[in-house]
Amino acid sequence: MNRAVFLDRDGVINQVILREGRPFSPCSLEELVFLPGVGEALEAFRRGDFKAIVVTNQPDVSKGLLRRETVEAMHERIRHLFPVDDIKVCYHTDPDDCGCRKPKPGLILESAREWSIDLSQSFMIGDRWRDMGAGRAAGCKTVLVGDGYGESGAEMADVRVGSLLEASRIVLAYTL
Repeated sequence: MNRAVFLDRDGVINQVILREGRPFSPCSLEELVFLPGVGEALEAFRRGDFKAIVVTNQPDVSKGLLRRETVEAMHERIRHLFPVDDIKVCYHTDPDDCGCRKPKPGLILESAREWSIDLSQSFMIGDRWRDMGAGRAAGCKTVLVGDGYGESGAEMADVRVGSLLEASRIVLAYTL
């Protein structure tokens, strides 16, 4: 069995766009700005024998605010620049009530089946309560990057850190 780090995209790998204090996904390749230390953290996970799998909600596609091709181009850039093993996307909105939209664990569970991942030895790293909820529901340990934007539910994180690089150090120290 493999172990993995499941990574939210926006706010963990790249900067979010804040509007009225709420986080939003970038809408173009020009707005896709990577956070400091992301490459170093992902390389550290690779050296530590973790699969790195991005699991991201992108409801703006279903809402007609963002083109699917733009999201896919962003993911191609991530794959080109960083050692990620897979990227899983939910394009649904909450009213769709799908199993893949975080905080439901569908993307994580699908990845676990495809990659033979032991979820009890894996981590969900995200910046919002939805990420923590999905990680917990899947049986992963959870790491919150940042303050959760003041949303309730962020307190369910096992650990809080300031960056993905800091998260990588804690995850790797925990598993040695």
